[in-house]
Amino acid sequence: MDKKKKLRSKKIAGIRGWIQAAATLLTNPHIPNFFQGKIYQGKAKTVCVPGLNCYSCPAATGACPIGAFQAVVGSSKFKFSYYITGFLILLGVTLGRFICGFLCPFGWFQDLLHKIPGKKFSTARLKPLRYLKYIILVVFVILLPMFATNSIGMGDPFFCKYICPQGVLEGAIPLSIGNAAIRSALGKLFSFKFGILITVVVLSILFYRPFCKWICPLGAIYSLFNKVSFLHITIENSKCVGCNQCSRACKMDIDVCRTPNHPECIRCGACIKACPKDAIHYQFIGKTCQKKDTGDQQSEIRNH
Repeated sequence: MDKKKKLRSKKIAGIRGWIQAAATLLTNPHIPNFFQGKIYQGKAKTVCVPGLNCYSCPAATGACPIGAFQAVVGSSKFKFSYYITGFLILLGVTLGRFICGFLCPFGWFQDLLHKIPGKKFSTARLKPLRYLKYIILVVFVILLPMFATNSIGMGDPFFCKYICPQGVLEGAIPLSIGNAAIRSALGKLFSFKFGILITVVVLSILFYRPFCKWICPLGAIYSLFNKVSFLHITIENSKCVGCNQCSRACKMDIDVCRTPNHPECIRCGACIKACPKDAIHYQFIGKTCQKKDTGDQQSEIRNH
């Protein structure tokens, strides 16, 4: 493995927080709208952003892919969106859950919350909960908007309307602060979703990224492509000494040596920074080598 590529991988992992901040700013550049209590409604709003970022955020410059997908699925005119589905497949095949780790504003929000000092808890024993996000994807994002329709054949965006805390954080709260009419219209649904937001906030302080692990349907979509995405994690096992520092550093509860491109991997780079032998790297497209075991060390360079 080229030494420059190794150093580049470590550098990318090391500046992840700055990349997350830049991605959040790029998808929410209309800051003055926060003080005016209005939403940007320009042509850019017809284009989806990669991460979970509410359409109703005053500063948002694009549409949330989950919200856009539900809007089309729940429409009486359309039952399938080739554009949005193709957009998600393209991003998934290209980057996988790198988007969750680097480009999602709500992922960054959870990372910041988890940095708050205090006792932290592992989610290793809660692994079965990771399948909940796939149930939410199928039921609340696809089936309910498609089949639970009104008299004119329109379905609600069930996930966005009843579950997603990002809508409250980025949309309802800032809009209500700057707009008295919206503030007076807040009711029981806002209170319910505000409760979900508070729950996610508290859990994010105690656990690492609970929303990403257990709830997010966008993460569920991208996870389906992790093992085949062009960008992946490579382990150069000729250098691996089996110390397991990578797995101990992984907050997504992954056995990095066995499954470096597990569906739960968000490509955060914690394993890359933790490896004392520089045996773990990012790789964009690459050949998979055959596995060969030699004693305690594996001589395979494993890409998937």
